[in-house]
Amino acid sequence: MNTAELLSAVRQIAMDAGEAIMQVYQREDLGVQTKQDDSPLTEADLAAHRIIVEGLSSLLADTPILSEEDANIPWEQRQQWQRYWLVDPLDGTKEFIHRNGEFTVNIALVEDQRAILGVVYVPPTRVCYSGVSGEGASVERDGVITPIRARPFEPGKSIVAVASRRHRGEDLQHCLDRLATLGTLTDTSMGSSLKLCLVAEGEADIYPRLAPTCEWDTAAAQAVVEAAGGAVLDVDFKPLRYNTKEALLNPWFYVVGDPAVDWQQTLRS
Repeated sequence: MNTAELLSAVRQIAMDAGEAIMQVYQREDLGVQTKQDDSPLTEADLAAHRIIVEGLSSLLADTPILSEEDANIPWEQRQQWQRYWLVDPLDGTKEFIHRNGEFTVNIALVEDQRAILGVVYVPPTRVCYSGVSGEGASVERDGVITPIRARPFEPGKSIVAVASRRHRGEDLQHCLDRLATLGTLTDTSMGSSLKLCLVAEGEADIYPRLAPTCEWDTAAAQAVVEAAGGAVLDVDFKPLRYNTKEALLNPWFYVVGDPAVDWQQTLRS
């Protein structure tokens, strides 16, 4: 299976999972449970998980799958992986419960700690973002696939920052204040991995994430961002990497559309 065939297959799996999610979304009872970490879980999360695991298992032989809904894999086993699937069957469960449409299906292929292929599917709108390292990124709307590219930043002009709808605070405000020194600042709030996709599509310049996330929250969209010419940088302004430690939490990070800009100078001032 070549890369184009693999990406097409993953896109279809994400869409199938999205259809299952929407079947639950249209019901009055979402089947909400509470996990041990007090985060919500719905029947849609579980249905999407089952579809994705079944679909991915048939694509690449002997490739492990790490899903948010089945993440209790010992570090001793996981650290041996050179290539694996990293999945969030329903990213934005809180947005799903609040029925605001800002939730996605995230599927990434990670190789040597890098997200090299990613699909982010938006079930309510049937919009699908996808990207492959070195091969570009695209978005599908109404059956039409269009290449996307992160936009170059022009200092002194307007700057668009996208931020989390549910995680704000003093650190983020300080970051936004620093960004405002670069030009007229517009701050847009949104849920789930859609924030990264806005940067990938050239609709925003930067997404600072100064709050906790897990690796499955970001990998698929990071693949799209990087394929579109952007970057996802940790607090040391190095590319965000995966499966490097036992904990599956990400550090704080910045998603930037134009890696040529010295964001470090501005944000660390």
